[in-house]
Amino acid sequence: MPKTPYDRALRSMTRRTLFKEVGYGMGGVALTSMLAKTGLAQQRENPMAVKPPHYAPKAKNVIFLFMAGAPSQLDMFDPKPTLVKHHQQPIPEEIIEGERFAFIRGTPKLLGSPHKFEQAGQSGQWMSSMLPHLKTVADDISVIRSMTSTQFNHAPAQLFMNTGFQIPGRPSMGSWLTYGLGTENQDLPGFVVLLSGQNDPDGGKSCWGSGFLPTAYQGVEFRSQGEPVLFVDNPDGVSSGVRRDTLDAIRDLNQMKFEEMMDPEISTRISQYELAYRMQTSVPELMDIDTESEATHELYGTKPGERNFGNSCLLARRLVERGVRFVQCYHRGWDHHGTNESEDIKTGLGRLCKETDQPAAALIKDLKQRGLLDETLVIWAGEFGRTPMNEARNNSPFLGRDHHNRAFTIWMAGGGIKPGVSLGQTDELGFNVVEDEVKMNDLHATVLHLLGMDHTQLTYLHQGRDFRLTDVEGELLHKLL
Repeated sequence: MPKTPYDRALRSMTRRTLFKEVGYGMGGVALTSMLAKTGLAQQRENPMAVKPPHYAPKAKNVIFLFMAGAPSQLDMFDPKPTLVKHHQQPIPEEIIEGERFAFIRGTPKLLGSPHKFEQAGQSGQWMSSMLPHLKTVADDISVIRSMTSTQFNHAPAQLFMNTGFQIPGRPSMGSWLTYGLGTENQDLPGFVVLLSGQNDPDGGKSCWGSGFLPTAYQGVEFRSQGEPVLFVDNPDGVSSGVRRDTLDAIRDLNQMKFEEMMDPEISTRISQYELAYRMQTSVPELMDIDTESEATHELYGTKPGERNFGNSCLLARRLVERGVRFVQCYHRGWDHHGTNESEDIKTGLGRLCKETDQPAAALIKDLKQRGLLDETLVIWAGEFGRTPMNEARNNSPFLGRDHHNRAFTIWMAGGGIKPGVSLGQTDELGFNVVEDEVKMNDLHATVLHLLGMDHTQLTYLHQGRDFRLTDVEGELLHKLL
């Protein structure tokens, strides 16, 4: 070590020291650039603050009604008289040659739908007799009968629909939107998840996870029974004042660590502690649907305090009304293989339609009458469709369909979607798409577009490359816009 002022001055002018100091400077410039590119620079303030879109949006919020388990499009939206005509006849071998199915073995028989279809509204949308309520809003929705997926098992297909990738670890669509746009209500999460049905989705919490994005952007599960959000309430014996003092001390310690490490997860921790404190007031008021009118409860068929799809749809409206960016309502139970009466396409599918048809239609009507439908994009979808053949697992006498990723149906409404449109067609058996195929990345690109985001520009630098929801694909569905 230099001992005299002269030695120190001489050392400061050596070539090695010069390069070292210049290197620090260049590294600082590079770090600043990277932080700006990934959005980490903003993490020092509020990661959920409203951010400007790439261009003027059509929609401000999204409500995604996710029918986990894969509804049968052939019994709900895509009638096939040819299937009925050739019911129980073997499917031609050339159609299924080289195909992989989850459970079907050998040469299966064609399965005509046991349900009646009719056209609804001035748009003439084809719908099953199991959807009497949805028929009343037929002219407000657009139906896509030509969706495809690369996945034919539930967990990877649900992840693919929600994150654009079939393996856990990627950010979900709600996370990408809150990362890109923030949220208007700083007293509630920007991305909320509501669950109903038999059990949780096969893809698990990764379906609404933030992946490699900061965890401030992951979905927060709200519950209709017990504590609305786990661990938000004060523990016994802890007053609001004590909680506030504790949070202030934790915030100061975390801020010191953040300034040292520049880790966005520390900033996330600070903002999430503060959000949890504010949610102690905002969430109980939000979840109290008893304050809704009798007419509203009758419209949705809601039952306060229960875990059902009607409550989820009503809460979704209340959430977007308060400025929450992305709300996802999962309803599980649509896996109708026909192994028993409760999961066949006659009794079991009819029960699921009865649980969800009225609330979904009510949501459209309620948003419309409140002037919210134009700015709220509503999506109804499962992870894939069902086969036009009877699965007949173990020679079951009940009618059921196996997983099918080559063609399925979803519908969308509001938020810049042209109402009353019917997009895409499948062949006479409903096995393959023959017109206007819609891939998963196309759907994701269109959703981002409607919220003012260019899907090729909404990126995040991770492991040395720019990632995006649509990866390297995605075309806008112009016929729907």
